[in-house]
Amino acid sequence: MAREIERKFLVKNDFWKRGCQGLFCRQGYLVKEEDITVRVRILGDEGYLTVKGRTEGMARDEFEYRIPQDDAVAMLGSMCRGGIVEKIRYHVEFKGFTWDVDEFLGENSGLVLAEVELEHEDQVPELPDWLGQEVTGDVRYYNAYLAGNPFSAWQQ
Repeated sequence: MAREIERKFLVKNDFWKRGCQGLFCRQGYLVKEEDITVRVRILGDEGYLTVKGRTEGMARDEFEYRIPQDDAVAMLGSMCRGGIVEKIRYHVEFKGFTWDVDEFLGENSGLVLAEVELEHEDQVPELPDWLGQEVTGDVRYYNAYLAGNPFSAWQQ
């Protein structure tokens, strides 16, 4: 069984961005329930179908499969519930960990999140100084939530 263990943070500045190349990402949700989500994504020129279970702390079951890009395009166009999330994803190396930094576009513009995947829940990576508040477990920052409740509509 595949297990995803991650921590998520707001990003407070763009110091992380020096020398980084990002990939355009477009994703939507076929199923958005409390205990399961099914996501279709195009990242760069690759298509993916991902099934995620209920989040428990920092961890949840996750199964991800490559699919033909044409299939992903078709699913995004006709099968997704709620909105489509668009972002640029960057991979940033810092002290032995790879951070995925997502710079959101469209209705979620202005939101920048960083997440790091861990091998176990007790693992403690050194945190880069460009990170802000930790939002691990805050459902408002899940992409599935942002698809139907865009950042631009939040009351600040």
